[in-house]
Amino acid sequence: MPEAPSPGPVEPIWFVEATYAPDAAETRTPFRAEHLAGVVARLEAGVYVDAGAFLDVSASVVLVRAESEQAAIEIVSDDVYMRNGVWVEVRARAFGLVRRS
Repeated sequence: MPEAPSPGPVEPIWFVEATYAPDAAETRTPFRAEHLAGVVARLEAGVYVDAGAFLDVSASVVLVRAESEQAAIEIVSDDVYMRNGVWVEVRARAFGLVRRS
């Protein structure tokens, strides 16, 4: 049986959760294209490692490269969803992302 690849270094990043407003399934519609374009741009720039949302429209999760918790929150908060009340809260926790070597 082949040996499993060994994990590579751990990259310190931020696990950011953005909570949706109760009516977000409806209110996000006019902002969705702009939101997704911004996510893709930050992924391509390497600021976001990955991003997605719970299918029950309760929260989005973004893995962010930033210097601090506050910087990670500011990056995610500068989103059309936050500016228009689709998201109502953003919080961040330090996260160790394991990379393959």
